[in-house]
Amino acid sequence: MRATAQPLRIAMWSGPRNISTAMMRAWANRPDCAVSDEPLYAHYLSATGADHPGRDEVIAAGDCDWRRVVDALANGPAPGERPIWYQKHMTHHLLPGMDLSWIGRLHNVLLIRDPAQVVASYLRTRDTVSPEDIGSPQQALLFERLSADGIPPPVIDSGEFLRDPESHLRALCEELGIDFLADMLSWPPGPRESDGVWAPYWYDAVLSSTGFGPPARRSVGLTGDAAAVAEACRPDYEKLFAARMLV
Repeated sequence: MRATAQPLRIAMWSGPRNISTAMMRAWANRPDCAVSDEPLYAHYLSATGADHPGRDEVIAAGDCDWRRVVDALANGPAPGERPIWYQKHMTHHLLPGMDLSWIGRLHNVLLIRDPAQVVASYLRTRDTVSPEDIGSPQQALLFERLSADGIPPPVIDSGEFLRDPESHLRALCEELGIDFLADMLSWPPGPRESDGVWAPYWYDAVLSSTGFGPPARRSVGLTGDAAAVAEACRPDYEKLFAARMLV
């Protein structure tokens, strides 16, 4: 795809416990790019009643009307009227009954990670996990919807990305019709005004980071329900992995 109209609206769809926040840092470090951090999170918490850290703060700070949120994302001006608008999204924020037609007005990218690693990381801070909690079935359905016109969206596997961030970012920028900037490979540590109010609960590692870290070790030991959830998600992951961006 070649970008012509401004702003260029990039929607990066990830599950939790991935490199989505570090990826947001990379784009935020571009002087021509505005970023939005999980704009549907307040709606998700309000609609589901999910007990997440800082829940009341997130709902108070955000907009719980998903229709109003997505209208701004798809049709409104970018923050600061920047020519590029990077939107960090979680696939589990797409709840049943939501109209998804607005997504077609964005340049969508899927960010995936091995489900065993996701589940292991998720359970370090949560007591239970389901495939829907980590957005695996939602991501697979999103891929199918976006591929229906015969042009699948770019898919980035975080494990492969971390072994060569520059090549992946160069390839993605080329796909989007914009110049790659070396600024995307490193950034100053600390918080950003664009961070969600949940940053103190979730962003410790990213707040101290200055660039992308090394890939995680490939194997993790899961048992019982955790192993069952990871295996339930594996067919969706493998389908998306087969369609991943090759660099």
